Amino acid sequence: MKRFIVGALAAIGALSILGFLGFILLIGIAASSKPSVPGSVVLELDLEKPLPELVAEDSLAGAFGKKDTTVHDVLDALEKAAKDDRVKALLVRMGQPGSLAEVQELRDAVKTFRASGKKAIVYADTFGEGGGATGAYYLATAFDEIYIQPSGDVNLTGVALETPFAKEAFAKLGVQPRIGQRYEYKNAVNTYTEQTFTAPHREAMEKLLSSFYGQIVRGIAEDRKLSEDEVKSLIDKAPLMGQAALEAKLVDGLLYRDEVLEQVKKLGGEDSKLLFLNKYLDRVGRPNASGDSKIALVYGVGGVSRGKSDSNPLSGDQSMGGDSVALALRKASEDPKVKAIVFRVDSPGGSYVASDTVRREVQRAREKGKPVIVSMATYAASGGYFVSMDADKIVAQPGTLTGSIGVFGGKMVTADLWSKLGVNWETLALGKDASMYSTDADFTPEQWAKNEAFLDRVYVDFTGRAAKGRNMPLEQLQSLARGRVWTGEDAKANKLVDELGGFPKALELAKEAAKLPKDAAVHVQVFPRKKQPSEVIAEMLGGGAGDNSEDEANASVRALAPWAPVVEQTQALYRLGMRLGVIRTQTEALRAPLPEAQW
Repeated sequence: MKRFIVGALAAIGALSILGFLGFILLIGIAASSKPSVPGSVVLELDLEKPLPELVAEDSLAGAFGKKDTTVHDVLDALEKAAKDDRVKALLVRMGQPGSLAEVQELRDAVKTFRASGKKAIVYADTFGEGGGATGAYYLATAFDEIYIQPSGDVNLTGVALETPFAKEAFAKLGVQPRIGQRYEYKNAVNTYTEQTFTAPHREAMEKLLSSFYGQIVRGIAEDRKLSEDEVKSLIDKAPLMGQAALEAKLVDGLLYRDEVLEQVKKLGGEDSKLLFLNKYLDRVGRPNASGDSKIALVYGVGGVSRGKSDSNPLSGDQSMGGDSVALALRKASEDPKVKAIVFRVDSPGGSYVASDTVRREVQRAREKGKPVIVSMATYAASGGYFVSMDADKIVAQPGTLTGSIGVFGGKMVTADLWSKLGVNWETLALGKDASMYSTDADFTPEQWAKNEAFLDRVYVDFTGRAAKGRNMPLEQLQSLARGRVWTGEDAKANKLVDELGGFPKALELAKEAAKLPKDAAVHVQVFPRKKQPSEVIAEMLGGGAGDNSEDEANASVRALAPWAPVVEQTQALYRLGMRLGVIRTQTEALRAPLPEAQW
């Protein structure tokens, strides 16, 4: 009887594994049989929420689930569609887009699509019910025609930067911020140490705000054929009811969705079909997918941290792991077919050491004869600038936030808080400074001096390397540093970046640096390569280790073999589940928590 039960369980286990492998095989077969594109289509895109820069693929959702459309997906799809005779027009539903830099990247792509002679139409039920929609409207002005519902409004109310100050709140709680900064413009710590703007903090924020506002006003004025003074006047009058917005030439009509679709049908013809942009891209493939020469695309997205890149499947936050990004750069530089590297950076910074790990691989790639072009997205500040500054060229959108060449570090002293709560912490330590960064006690004068010395060392290293990377006298670089954040527009004027634009501009410069013709066919390949679903699962189940640290991309599927211990798999899944609830904190010297724009 015992043998029968054991045999039955073994059979059930084997059948389960075979069934699981069969499931993976069916997915592969389904993915390979793609439907075709109809003879006449209008591409449709929903921008109800911001597009991610990168979708992490180290999870089951990333491997099997519905993948979110990224900024790069839109760029590639529109580039392909501009040359596709089957595509007649583009229809976009506008909601609430992301940052100014993301909006500018999409605006550039839409305008390039329109340059092919095809129409782009945008509609919204309203621009900002109960809130500002300046960013959404700014993006909409890149289209040929703008429509809203008759009941809709245009809340073109301008842009604001909000910064919280909590010095008094911390004092009431019994928490004392003990944080050093280099220097007066490294104002992220002011949230904890001040109750209002310092003069340098206000100066920097007002400059950012002015740059943002000017870019938006100029863009709207140019695209809607209004003067800048007219646009400013309309901003001050907003929110504008639908009819008022129509009379002010901010929209081209007051139509419901079904009426907009009728308009679009006329453009594509009665036989035209609507096709979501991401499905179109899946069917036709990406541009820049052939050619003997490769241009490597490496992403550095999220706060910079030591170790491997990671993502939080609940919050969607990602980290730029120094080891992971360095490995990707290293692999790209070792590929003989790779002629240049585009390094796409979207990061507010983080770990000084991890930032230097990545910077070193940028330097080594150039030493191997592989030009590196940085393409900055929403942020490339502090550590995000550190990883970029040694590149051959840096490209940023006018609205990118960059610079913040500075450092801060210290701790929050919570001794009074615990005392108020009636909690007494007792510390036993060997080593004079073993508890130096404990939050239960303030720094001693000697410990504070050590913290200050660390900040001085990092700042001197940062500014020195930045000056060398930008081929700029140290004194000039230092005048632009001191922790100050700049928009891409101002950064270019100050020679902290080389060109304004998005990924297409970076690709153009990469070809130029590789001495390839401007119209040369190249294969843009993402490093590291995308993992197959089986590899994702194998890693989750405890497999996937490479032969050595230089070969992490060779994920093994050993964990899927029938003889893989079921207990080990169960434990691995349990550990994965536990990871979802872990909140990690770390000291991030080169981080620039940046102001959030309300627009």
